[in-house]
Amino acid sequence: MQRMQPFSLRPREVFDELRKTVVGQDDAIREISVALVKHLVGHPAPNILLVGNSGSGKTTLMRAVEQFLAGRADLAEYANVIRINANVLAEERQGYGRAVLARLFANARKIFGADAPFEVLRHSVERGMIFIDEIDKIRADVRGEPNVRGIVAQEALLTLMENENVEFEADGKTYGINSSGILFVAGGAFEELYDSVLRRATIGQDVAPMKPVVVVSASGEVREEIPFHLRDYLKYDDLFRYGMTPQFVSRFESIIVLDDLGERELAKIFVEPEQSIFRTSRAYFERYGIDLQITRGALIAIAWDAARQKRLGARALRETFRRVIRNIEFDPAANGGVLTIDENMVKQAIAGREGGTASKR
Repeated sequence: MQRMQPFSLRPREVFDELRKTVVGQDDAIREISVALVKHLVGHPAPNILLVGNSGSGKTTLMRAVEQFLAGRADLAEYANVIRINANVLAEERQGYGRAVLARLFANARKIFGADAPFEVLRHSVERGMIFIDEIDKIRADVRGEPNVRGIVAQEALLTLMENENVEFEADGKTYGINSSGILFVAGGAFEELYDSVLRRATIGQDVAPMKPVVVVSASGEVREEIPFHLRDYLKYDDLFRYGMTPQFVSRFESIIVLDDLGERELAKIFVEPEQSIFRTSRAYFERYGIDLQITRGALIAIAWDAARQKRLGARALRETFRRVIRNIEFDPAANGGVLTIDENMVKQAIAGREGGTASKR
C-alpha cells in the first residue's frame, strides 16, 4: 500500500478563510471545507448540492473556494477548478459534458505548462473540481412536460460523475479520462420547490400545520412571519417531483439547504466583506475626495428592508441602497469632503419605492 503524503491544510483553516467572504452560512461552509480537504488529499469526498433562495450565497461560496485555492501557491497543483452554468451543458453539442473535461484539461496545461507529460495533465483532470451554477434550470420535466434540454444536461453530468472512461477531444486528439474522482459542487434556487414544500408544510400534510409568529426587527418594526425553513421539511421526493431524476440526485451524497439571511447577516454582508456593496461605494466616492460614511440607524434600515424581501436575500441590499445613492453618485463633487448616509435618507428611499416615486435628496 502506498504511503500517504502529509498534507498541512486543515478544514478549519479553509472554513476561517471562506467565512471572511461568505456570511451566515456556517453549516454549508463547514461541510464544503471538509469535502474540499478530502478531495485535495485524494480521499473520497461527497459531491455537494446547495439548495437556497436567490441571494443566499451559493455563487459567492463557489467563488470564495476558487479564490482561496488560487491564492495559495502551495495548492496550485491541486487547484484545477472550473465553474459553469448548468444551461451551458444543456446547449453542449458534443454531448455528455466532453467540453467540461476539455476545459479542465486546458486548466491543467495552464498549471503545469503545455509541455507537461500527459500523465501529469490527466491526473490533474481526474482530480479536478466542477462548480455548477443554476442546477435547478436543468429539470427533466417542467409542469408535467418533458424538458429535453434538462434531460440531456442531467445525463451529461451523471455520466461525468460515475464513468471511469470518458473520452474528449483537445487539439484534435482524443483522450480518455476516469472522471469518477472529480468533485462536483452544484447550486440552485429551486424556486418552485420552495413554494411546493411551503404549501405542504402550511397545510399540515405530513407535519403539524405552521402558524405565523410576531417578529420585532432590530429597527423596532413589528410584522408577522411564518417560521418556514426548507431544511426542516425537504424530502428527496420533493426534488424528484421538481424534475431532478433519482439517478442524478443520488450522486450528490451531501444536500445542503442554505439558511435564509436575517437582518444581522444582511447588515454584515452590506459592510464587512472586502468587496461588499458599501466598501465598493466608498471606493467610488474616494476617487472624488469624499469620505462616505453610514450611520448605524441607516445600516439597520437597509438590512430591515432587505430582510422583508425573503426571496432576494443579499441581492435586495443592492436594490435598496441603489435608491439611496444613485442621485448622489451622479454629482458626487457637490457633497463636500464627508458624506453620511443616515436613517432618514434610507426611509425616504424606501417610501419612494413603495409610493411609486423616485427617491429625492
